[in-house]
Amino acid sequence: MPRGIRALFRANTIPTIIALAVTVAAAFFADYQNRAYFEQGQRSAVLDHLSLVRARLEGKINADIHLVHGLVGTITVEPRMNQDRFSRLASHIFEQDNQLRNVAAAPDLVVRMVYPLAGNASVLGLDYNANAAQREAAMRAKDTGQMVLAGPVDLVQGGTGFIARFPVSYRDALGHSHFWGIVSAVIDAEALYTQAGLGDPESPFEIALSGRDGKGADGSVFFGDPAILKDDPVTATVALPSGSWLLAARPVGGWSTTPPNTWQLQLILAVGAALVLIPILLASRLSEERRRRVIEQRRREIELARLSRRLELALATSQVGVWEMNIVTGDLSWDDRMNEIYGLPTDGGSRDYTHWRNALHPDDLERAEREFKEAISSGSRYMSNYRVRTPAGEMRHIRAIGAVYQDPGSSPRIVGVNWDVTADAELSEALMRAKTQAEAKNFELETAKARIEHNALHDPLTGLPNRRYLDEILDMHARDDTQPRVEFSILHIDLDRFKQINDTLGHAAGDAMLIHAAEILKSSVRRDDFVARIGGDEFVILCIDRKASDELKRLSERIIEAMRQPVTYQGHECRFGVSIGIASGNGTVSPKQMLINADIALYRAKRRGRSRYEFFSEELQAEIVNTKRTADEILNGLESNAFVAHYQPQFDARTLEIVGLEALARWQHPTMGLLGPDRFMDIAEELNVVATLDKQILEQAIAQRTEWQKEGVAVPRISVNVSARRLADETLVDTLKALKIAPGTVSFELVESIYLDESDTMVSWTIDQIRELGIDIEIDDFGTGYASIVSLLQLKPNRLKIDRQLIMPITASVAQQGLVRSIVDIGASLGVEVVAEGVETLEHARILKEMGCDSLQGYAFARPMSGESVADFIHSERWRQTG
Repeated sequence: MPRGIRALFRANTIPTIIALAVTVAAAFFADYQNRAYFEQGQRSAVLDHLSLVRARLEGKINADIHLVHGLVGTITVEPRMNQDRFSRLASHIFEQDNQLRNVAAAPDLVVRMVYPLAGNASVLGLDYNANAAQREAAMRAKDTGQMVLAGPVDLVQGGTGFIARFPVSYRDALGHSHFWGIVSAVIDAEALYTQAGLGDPESPFEIALSGRDGKGADGSVFFGDPAILKDDPVTATVALPSGSWLLAARPVGGWSTTPPNTWQLQLILAVGAALVLIPILLASRLSEERRRRVIEQRRREIELARLSRRLELALATSQVGVWEMNIVTGDLSWDDRMNEIYGLPTDGGSRDYTHWRNALHPDDLERAEREFKEAISSGSRYMSNYRVRTPAGEMRHIRAIGAVYQDPGSSPRIVGVNWDVTADAELSEALMRAKTQAEAKNFELETAKARIEHNALHDPLTGLPNRRYLDEILDMHARDDTQPRVEFSILHIDLDRFKQINDTLGHAAGDAMLIHAAEILKSSVRRDDFVARIGGDEFVILCIDRKASDELKRLSERIIEAMRQPVTYQGHECRFGVSIGIASGNGTVSPKQMLINADIALYRAKRRGRSRYEFFSEELQAEIVNTKRTADEILNGLESNAFVAHYQPQFDARTLEIVGLEALARWQHPTMGLLGPDRFMDIAEELNVVATLDKQILEQAIAQRTEWQKEGVAVPRISVNVSARRLADETLVDTLKALKIAPGTVSFELVESIYLDESDTMVSWTIDQIRELGIDIEIDDFGTGYASIVSLLQLKPNRLKIDRQLIMPITASVAQQGLVRSIVDIGASLGVEVVAEGVETLEHARILKEMGCDSLQGYAFARPMSGESVADFIHSERWRQTG
């Protein structure tokens, strides 16, 4: 093939053929897409219409059935309803917007009532058992107990309709369920179709409805043309209360395959093909000429690139940026290295004098511009050092060298180079800074040392010396043996009611109160006295050379009075007080021991009512030591089971039969013998071990009752005290379950303050769980607390025990008898048994019996006794001789 022909073929034919093939393929694809979009649009329109019809059908049917449900519910409670009652109820249904034709009731599957009666009287007497057309649906409703929707069916009254059959059952007086019959509601099929939009002659869609009797896709077509189901229709399921229908739809006349805009699309494609092919033919002819020119240009560029690489290599090796400026026009040319130095993009963009000027550091701007202008004006050699800031905020040190020159016939220019000498400049500056910093560091260390020492010895909130500072002062006095020991006194101060302020108003309020207290203390003492905050809300005053008790009393009273004054914080009036413990030294007591003595005196002040002061004494120390020893012995006694249960019987006030025993805690002390609660209970409460003590007594009582049963001794129940802490224990219920207590054999005695008139959710829940375990609840010491009748109703105890303080005076006081009689009457009216404690004489027993008291407990019949003595006491019946 000749070269010219080959070139022509290469330049023209191939691109044209490719363009033609692409154009034809695009035309076919566009036609395909157009048909697909058209079909998708048809199905989407049909689906929207079908969804509306489905929603209408479901809404109408569900609304009609909902109206009938109320009538069915009434028949359930009125199974003997007659036609008049039925008509009145049904008339309310037909006053609503619905498609119902009639409602019929068929007790025992025979229609006895119908509404409206006019036009439907022929339905009366219809027996579903004998009607083959309706028997299957009626029996299905009866057998399943569910509403059944059947149809469409031909109605006895004429026309077609859907029949909703509701099975009706009722319960007799014994609660047994009986099948009553069926209530049938007829929904007018034609009215339903019309209101759902199925019969619209103007609709562009054809719709078929299948699923007779709610059988869905398996049912037969009962509305529309069955052929619709075979023409790939759009379908939707109509959900019925029992079963479903299948809706199918298509456009009137079937699906169209030819979009209406086909010829317009074809015309557009033809015009587009022409617009694509003609330019390609013209461009192909020009491309050959351009190719020849490109080859020549590439050869020249390669040569120029070779020369440029040599120059760039030399400049890159030296890390020098080259610049040139037209002095007349101000045009500036920078190479890539210059752009890198100044932090600008290496995109070959144009630069001018302002790019250089704007980069100059403000402190070097005036000098750098002056040196540059002097070099241009004088034509001398240009040399300068200055700083620049890059757009990224980095500062660099630059060294610039340049010279002015002028080519023949051109404007004068200045050309030069820049070096980045930042590293050298920073090294020099670093050396200077290091020297300055070293000098400043020494000063900072001295300052920091003083600050750290102050912070270590002072409270950051109040500014007062802290516990560490106080210890150092006390150690200093203890170690100073060179001079006579200075006499001093210590006041240990604790804020009263500080925790309530902290809990209610927050820690900021608490801090404000601490600062206020510190100011009062500082203003109340002499300059030589030492005031410290040693932690929390505790302060210490070290009174140097002040020992007289009168002077210390006046100081304490002054502080207490000042602290008692209210303090306003953010609109709240805060009140708190102080308790003060005072200890003085005579030169023989160490400072640390004095601080301990002051703490002991403070403890006494707080126990005696707070907002007061107490002096340390030898007697106080002995008392504290004794209390500490007793506390240790109590803890040891709990570990060694030294606390034992003694039992005091409770008697029926009328028959004197034993109705129960109260388990009482006794301490079998190793040296002092058997001790009552008055010798250890207060200290046990301070140690928070009362709950542990209650647990041990309960376990002993349960084990003892088992022993009594083996000996043939019958004990109806045992009452055991339960503390508030024990009730708040989350593990209490699980512990009781593990003990497997027989219901009715144990009763828990609660003091009024544990629950009554309180709303403790945890305690309420625990008491409910205790009752479920079969454990009775009793109120102990009733009448000495603050219980109300409402709280008794809330707690609903099994028994309440009248405190001995109310029982003792009844033999001599008529008024006291009236008070006790009122409590007995309250218990009787609430169905709560009443137990009287402290029955010391037979006269007490007689009066309480006449009042109607249920049970008696006291020394008149029996004192508390050990578990081993109970069996002998019960067998002997000694109390009957007393009674």
